[in-house]
Amino acid sequence: MKRFLGFVKKEFLHIFRDVRTMIILFGIPAVQILLFGFVVSTDLKNARVAFLDLSGDEMTQKISDKICSSGFFRRGENLLNSNDIDRVLRGNKIKAVIVYEKDFGRKLISEGRAAVSIIADGSEPNMATLTTNYLTAIIADFNRELAGRSAAKTLLVQPEVRMFYNPSLKGQFMFVPGVITLIMILICALMTSITITREKEFGTMEVLLVSPLKPLQIILGKVLPYFLLSFVDVIMILLLSWFVFGLPIKGSLLLLLAESMLYIFMSLSLGILISTAAKNMQQAIFISLVGMLLPAVLLSGFIFPIENMPKIYGWVSAVLPPRYFITIIKNIMIKGTGFLYVWKETLILMIFTLVFIGLSMKNFKIRLQ
Repeated sequence: MKRFLGFVKKEFLHIFRDVRTMIILFGIPAVQILLFGFVVSTDLKNARVAFLDLSGDEMTQKISDKICSSGFFRRGENLLNSNDIDRVLRGNKIKAVIVYEKDFGRKLISEGRAAVSIIADGSEPNMATLTTNYLTAIIADFNRELAGRSAAKTLLVQPEVRMFYNPSLKGQFMFVPGVITLIMILICALMTSITITREKEFGTMEVLLVSPLKPLQIILGKVLPYFLLSFVDVIMILLLSWFVFGLPIKGSLLLLLAESMLYIFMSLSLGILISTAAKNMQQAIFISLVGMLLPAVLLSGFIFPIENMPKIYGWVSAVLPPRYFITIIKNIMIKGTGFLYVWKETLILMIFTLVFIGLSMKNFKIRLQ
C-alpha cells in the first residue's frame, strides 16, 4: 500500500508540474462554463429598434416609450417613410421596425382597435423570433393597461408581424451561412497549420533552409495549393446550398466569390501563423480545432446574437474573423446587398490577412536563425 500511495503521489506531482495538463484539466472547463453560461442565453438585451410613426400622437409615443424603457430594446432611428425600412434592416444594426398606422390614436379611441406592424430581420431567425415575441408581449401588456383604465369599452392594439428576407423563418437561412463560415476557417486553418510543423518533424526543413526561396515565397507556396482547392470547396458548398436547401443568392455572385476568396486567404494565413508558432503537428491541430471551434461557434453571431452577450464577450468576438464573414455572406446571399454594405467587414478581413502574414514571416525568420 505504501508503494502504491507513493506512486499516486508521484503521478499527482507529475500532473501539477505539467502546465498543459493543468490547463486541460482546469482551464478548459472554466472557460467553457463561462462561455456557455453567458453566451447560451434566450434573453434579449439592448436590441435596437426603429420607429415609423405615421400618426405621431400621444398614444404611439406611450407605446414607443414603453418598448424602449423595458430594458430589452434601445431606440434606433425614427424613420420618415416606408422606403427607409429596407435601408435600416440592411445595415444590420436595427433588428426590427415598429410601424404605427395613420391616425393610430383616433382609431384606437373611436373604433376600439388600431394596428401596429412589427417588421423584423428574418435573416437571423433566432433573433427575429425573440424580438417579435418580446415586442408582442410588451404590446399585450399595454393592452392590459388600457383595459384597466377604460371602463366604457375595451381598447385593443393589434400587432401584425412581418419578416423581411426570410418570411417563413427557415432555419437554413441561419445555418447554411454559418456552417460555410465555420467549415472554411476550420478546414483551411487546419490544413495549413500542419505544413511547416510537418516539415520539421519529417526532417525536410533543412531543404527549405538551404533553398534560395525567401520566407514570403515559402509561405505563399504553402498557401497557394490549399487556396485553389478551398475555392473549389466554396463553389461546391454554394451549389449544395442552392440545390439542396433552396438558399438563394440574391446579391452579386461575383462579389460573393471575391469575398470568399479573401476569407479563404485569411484562414490559410491564420493556419500558417499557427504552423510557424506550434512546436509539433499535434499542438498545431489542437490549436486549430479547440482554439477556434468553440469561439467561432459561440462568439461569432452564428447561433447566438452578439447583442445579447455581456460587453466583454462582444469585445472578444471583435477579434474573431468569422464574425465579419457571417455578416458579409448573409448580406450578399440573403439580403442582396452590394459592396457598400459590407466594405467595413471586408476591410477588417484584409487587415486580419496582412497581420497574419506579417506575423508568420516574423516567426518563420526567427526559426530560420
